[in-house]
Amino acid sequence: QLQASGGGLVQPRGSLKLSCAASGFTLDYYTIGWFRQAPGKEREGVSCVRIADGSPRYADSVKGRFTIVRDNTNGTVYLQMSSLKVEDTAVYYCAADTRGHTRQYAHTCGPRYVYDKWGQGTLVTVSS
Repeated sequence: QLQASGGGLVQPRGSLKLSCAASGFTLDYYTIGWFRQAPGKEREGVSCVRIADGSPRYADSVKGRFTIVRDNTNGTVYLQMSSLKVEDTAVYYCAADTRGHTRQYAHTCGPRYVYDKWGQGTLVTVSS
């Protein structure tokens, strides 16, 4: 239902752009989040773009380096990643909150369990 793409191998301080698209529904009406899971670690929230006010949210670890953009002309949400670090290596997932549960989290993206639709993930490896 959701398709995350754009992962790959990049050197430290490099850039990469991830895309999230949907089949069977449009992303335009929902809060969309990006999460990542590094080997041996729990899945963590990276960023989201909220439907309530259109505003983006970022984890402290990526603030100033990552930018989330919603493109309503093609129903795609992008995650532009710059100044990548080795610790950004992970499988990146996009997810949609189609039930509106993120509304109760005014200043954050909300926990991952409020997102009910998930993509399969795309691997980002930052290494020299």
